[in-house]
Amino acid sequence: MLTQFVYGLYIVAGIMFILSLAGLSKPTTARMGTLTGMVGMVLALAATVVDSLYKSAHEPNRHSVGVTLALIVAVLAFGALVGTPIARKVEMTQMPELIAAFHSFVGMAAVLVGFNSFIAPDGEGGAVHLVEVALGVLIGAYTFTGSVVAYLKLSAKMKSAPLVLPGRNMLNLAGFGAFFALLIWLLVLPHDQVGFGVVLIAAMALIGFALGFHMVAAIGGGDMPVVVSMLNSYSGWAAAAAGFMLGNNLLIITGSLVGSSGAILSYIMCRAMNRSFISVILGGFGAEGGTVVAGAGEQGEHHEIDAASTAELLLEAKSVIITPGYGMAVAKAQYPVADLTSKLRAHGVNVRFGVHPVAGRLPGHMNVLLAEAKVPYDIVLEMDEINDDFDDTDVVLVIGANDTVNPAALDDPSSPIAGMPVLEVWKAKQVVVFKRSMATGYAGVQNPLFFKDNTSMLFGDAKAMVEAILAQLPVGVS
Repeated sequence: MLTQFVYGLYIVAGIMFILSLAGLSKPTTARMGTLTGMVGMVLALAATVVDSLYKSAHEPNRHSVGVTLALIVAVLAFGALVGTPIARKVEMTQMPELIAAFHSFVGMAAVLVGFNSFIAPDGEGGAVHLVEVALGVLIGAYTFTGSVVAYLKLSAKMKSAPLVLPGRNMLNLAGFGAFFALLIWLLVLPHDQVGFGVVLIAAMALIGFALGFHMVAAIGGGDMPVVVSMLNSYSGWAAAAAGFMLGNNLLIITGSLVGSSGAILSYIMCRAMNRSFISVILGGFGAEGGTVVAGAGEQGEHHEIDAASTAELLLEAKSVIITPGYGMAVAKAQYPVADLTSKLRAHGVNVRFGVHPVAGRLPGHMNVLLAEAKVPYDIVLEMDEINDDFDDTDVVLVIGANDTVNPAALDDPSSPIAGMPVLEVWKAKQVVVFKRSMATGYAGVQNPLFFKDNTSMLFGDAKAMVEAILAQLPVGVS
């Protein structure tokens, strides 16, 4: 009876996770989607705790109820003590690398579950179970090191340039070939050689660690948003694999949801970038030398503008489009940007936002920041919705964006970002680019937009510059 109750809670939790994903698909329902997911997770944890205590009381070869309860409380307390300060301390700009770091924990958990599942008394029997263990260990190990590399790149602790080794694709194929050879060896191994089986699984884990490091390190900084989404998918499949090994239906359901949704999101992002998902996995784009320093590869003279002149442009404009990027997030400029938007709209200026699908370091990064600053949802438009409107726009403010507004993607077939759809801001009458310097973006590609006749550069911290523009607006503009 209790087992059926637990399974019932698992089903309810699984449904709530599905509803949570549905809610997260729109900014207006995202908060409710998050709350739904939280309630589902509480139900899932409660069901798991009850199931563990019941098994401890009624099944042999298990810890006593007291020991099991103590272990559960200790683990939950440790997680709360670690997670709560992180949640309160981490800024939105650090969220992409935090997510990458959390993915690594899921991967390592799958590796450890794989070893435990094989070593357990009933864990070494059955070819299907051995395949589950091997795949769980491989995917988990790949997710762990891949996520660590993504974290290091996103946090600028590792160069964003792709690591290009000679014959890198052959190295990857050799790694996968070695894994399948070890898997076959494990399947034909006599059941009494558990110790040697552990050695084979350890070798599989090492292969997974190496593949995860190499294949993610080979991806350039410009493709990092896709990588984060891809690793999210891998962490889901790793969780599903752990569910199969543990016989936990909820882990299978949850892992499959995360894995499939992450894969779909990665595919959508690759379409938005006009890139093959396979090519991104095997090594994305980006300059081999990393970010180009100021002045390198310049394509003419740039024109500078100050805050006062920018304020005059905005007051004289009838239509303004703001295209945010990671620089806005770093400067925490979303709040003064929201204030500027409110004042200009009150002055009769039609202000809208154009958001590229891969702006920032995480899918939806800019949307979350703008929503946090109370920018109305209905004026935040996606690239496909707003690209045709730049021709009729008086002023475009490019705040911290770079690669997503680079005309070389359309005009230069030899560019590393050739074919990637971008926000065509240069079609507006006047473009003002907020940047700290003339250095290139995360992909390490020079931007011809900076040297166009209708483009002016406003150098400095994005937040400080927007606040300076606000200070130049007449008192009556409110």
